[in-house]
Amino acid sequence: MKVAQVREPGAAFEVVEREIPEPGAGQVRLKVEACGICHSDAFTKDGAFPGIDYPRVPGHEVTGRVDQVGSGVQSWSNGQRAAVGWHGGHCGQCDRCRAGDFITCRNAQISGISYDGGYAEYMIAPEEALVSMPQELDSVAAAPLLCAGITTYNALRHSGADAGDVVAVQGVGGLGHLGIQYARRMGYHTVALSNGTEKRDLALELGAHRYVDAKSEDVNAVLQELGGAKVILATAPSADAMTSVVDGLGVDGELIAVGATPEPIQVSPFQLIMARRTVSGWASGTPKQAEDTLAFSRLADIQARIETYPLDRVNEAYDRMINNEARFRVVLTM
Repeated sequence: MKVAQVREPGAAFEVVEREIPEPGAGQVRLKVEACGICHSDAFTKDGAFPGIDYPRVPGHEVTGRVDQVGSGVQSWSNGQRAAVGWHGGHCGQCDRCRAGDFITCRNAQISGISYDGGYAEYMIAPEEALVSMPQELDSVAAAPLLCAGITTYNALRHSGADAGDVVAVQGVGGLGHLGIQYARRMGYHTVALSNGTEKRDLALELGAHRYVDAKSEDVNAVLQELGGAKVILATAPSADAMTSVVDGLGVDGELIAVGATPEPIQVSPFQLIMARRTVSGWASGTPKQAEDTLAFSRLADIQARIETYPLDRVNEAYDRMINNEARFRVVLTM
């Protein structure tokens, strides 16, 4: 099989041939049909996540079919459509798993970080990491929903916002263009926030009721005129951008950070106390929640805007993503 691996942190991808691996006990082999390229793949590419063994194959937006099951696997069978997202397995024994909170498992595995991911023609994953895919969903179109989709969908549906509440989506990119669609389909008064007018038409086409240009308008004033945002879904990986919109939250409003960045958000206690505001974060979800995401996306016709590349062009595809040139998700095809 062919895989696109990183030999050492910071190195370019190299496409090499390997023996097709055999699944062990409790594992499933997936014949990969497509794999999305996510900004979080930079953790593997650049060695920014502790404990990665190299060479490593990234990829956590994987769709395909079960090709072989290991001993003890009873819930999956050959030929079954399946996917793997960010959540690559859990121990089932720690205090968090015992409480059913598998996504925060103390011994959690991450696809493409803890073990080789989906930039390959085949991959091995623990059976508890697999996601069942509807027959009607196209593998290429569905791939970004395994990370960008589940992250925005899960964050919004757990936010406490009610239908009709003002929900602002900051950033109209890989996460944001999906967040706008989910927010509109969930019945929120959807406001898209971005810099400049370039993405105005697209944001409105995706379902935003209002577009606010942060370069020429006072975002916080606009949101307050609408009654204050119940939720601001911060998808742009910029702490400064997140900091700038806190005052647009209404009473009991919540800023949910899903755009990953190491820089701190600057918020004063006064900003939080006077309107009972909160700042929180959300990361992906469990395989069952990924199945919910796929089902809702199909029901509500949520579609990622994608660019596709064959595995052999992985370096070009990754550069499109990391340089923010893609519109909006990049998917490798096998």
